[in-house]
Amino acid sequence: MTPANPKTWIPHQSLQWTLDAITAGPAFVHYGRMDILAVNSLARAFYKDVHLMPGQPPNIARYTFLDDRAHDFYPDWDLFAEVTVAILRTEASRDPHNKELHDLIGELSTRSKEFRQRYGAHNVRHHGTGSKTFHHSVVGELTLAYEGLEMAAEPGLTLTIYSAEPGSKSEEALSLLASWAATEFAKPALGSLARES
Repeated sequence: MTPANPKTWIPHQSLQWTLDAITAGPAFVHYGRMDILAVNSLARAFYKDVHLMPGQPPNIARYTFLDDRAHDFYPDWDLFAEVTVAILRTEASRDPHNKELHDLIGELSTRSKEFRQRYGAHNVRHHGTGSKTFHHSVVGELTLAYEGLEMAAEPGLTLTIYSAEPGSKSEEALSLLASWAATEFAKPALGSLARES
């Protein structure tokens, strides 16, 4: 099950308050097509390049395969590409009549040879917890743990939270990113960030 229309879906106020209350790590809401539907300011800064891509809502799968910046953001791009394809294939088996999902898979298959080859491998994966390494253009390398939490009030949606090991360089980098975000996102009206996501 997915939101009725992810392009116009807006998080209810209490969900946005919950996201905004998470200040130590990126937190965002997405569903199986990998659209980012709601964010806290740290997630907006973390996925800044995803948000800069044309089209709404921002989509991690499209970024992974169609934006050259993804190869820098994901130091092990091949692993991220495999995981992305497996997530989309899992969602396609769970929701086989989802037109928007099929449209995305068709777009990626047409525009990306790498996606097309991987999608043919038929791998599936449940992607709920673990750790990943990123290279952010503002703060450099971060190794972050993540937890994906299914949202009981919004079936089909997942809240994902990234966190850094206390006292680590990655925690320092997240603090620096939070400072950068506070400056960067003070320019537009803060309330517009949720509507853009």
